Amino acid sequence: MYPALSILQALKNEANPVLWVGGEGGMEAELVKKAGLPYTAIPAAGVHGVGLRALPGNVLRLARGVLASRRILKEFQPEVLLFTGGYLAVPMALAGRHIPSLLYVPDIEPGLALKILSRFASTIALTAEPSRTFFKHSKARVEVTGYPVRQDLLEWNRERGAEKLGLDAQQPILLVTGGSKGARSINRAIVKGLPELLQVTQICHLTGALDWEEVQMAREGLSPDLQKRYFAAPYLHEMGAALACADLVISRAGASTLGEYPLFGLPAILVPYPYAWRYQKVNAMYLVEQGAAVTIENQNLAEQLVPTVLSLIGSPEKLAAMRKAMRTLHRPQAAERIASLVLALAQPQHGGNSWSV
Repeated sequence: MYPALSILQALKNEANPVLWVGGEGGMEAELVKKAGLPYTAIPAAGVHGVGLRALPGNVLRLARGVLASRRILKEFQPEVLLFTGGYLAVPMALAGRHIPSLLYVPDIEPGLALKILSRFASTIALTAEPSRTFFKHSKARVEVTGYPVRQDLLEWNRERGAEKLGLDAQQPILLVTGGSKGARSINRAIVKGLPELLQVTQICHLTGALDWEEVQMAREGLSPDLQKRYFAAPYLHEMGAALACADLVISRAGASTLGEYPLFGLPAILVPYPYAWRYQKVNAMYLVEQGAAVTIENQNLAEQLVPTVLSLIGSPEKLAAMRKAMRTLHRPQAAERIASLVLALAQPQHGGNSWSV
């Protein structure tokens, strides 16, 4: 959802009304309303890769989502539809197939929902050039725009970020993050290696809610000197602070790694999530092939994580090369470029006076 928020922020100077159509329940509604955007929900569910028992119910929810989308479109009458992926967008795409639309593809390889959405799109915006091959037969206009990063990330530099975390900007800093829920295998591998790692680097560890108590107990077991070198929290609203001050990051390989790490030129150790479709592995391999990251398979974390961190932290030349490679992948003003594509779709219509996201 953050890419969509970034794109809408780039459109903030326009007078056009916006309606955000999202899912029922979850954090999305709260975050969108906090951004000052009107929000409405529709029922939706995936139909690919689900069990036979769940399939009939999911198909029914999809049908209900299409009907709800038709009602929303009739009432709101948007000139343009903006999709950023996921099965949730499929009902709206089906209902609004005659309305100009832009599809933003965040990951290198699109999933099934994105492939379906691409059939309805007037314009397709891509994070990176390798994604173009998946749309070579599309009739839509295809543009490589880059990943639309959040504007609040740009407010931070190394010194301010380190100060926010209570760390020393003059010493190495390792960022460990597993998203809002956390990544248990990464958390436990880091906790196991804390005494050794903290001898050579400070650590900013964003654990997610799931393992926070376990990590907090581990921190309390450290000596006072090591505790000073270890910032741990379940979540950090000022994520830009951590990204700006880090010398190296350990994380999964979701789409944000393709935008946020290049923005800061942040070398990465990527651990693709192993229990889902392969998009994280494809993202990770793209960054590895560019010389900007290394990968560790999830099952090898316990044995390989600490040696890999120590090797990279101990090699400033290697980190510098990875930093340079990562920074070359950054595409400035991606949100503005996508926003201009949205406006281009609106202009041939009736003045371009409303959008639906």
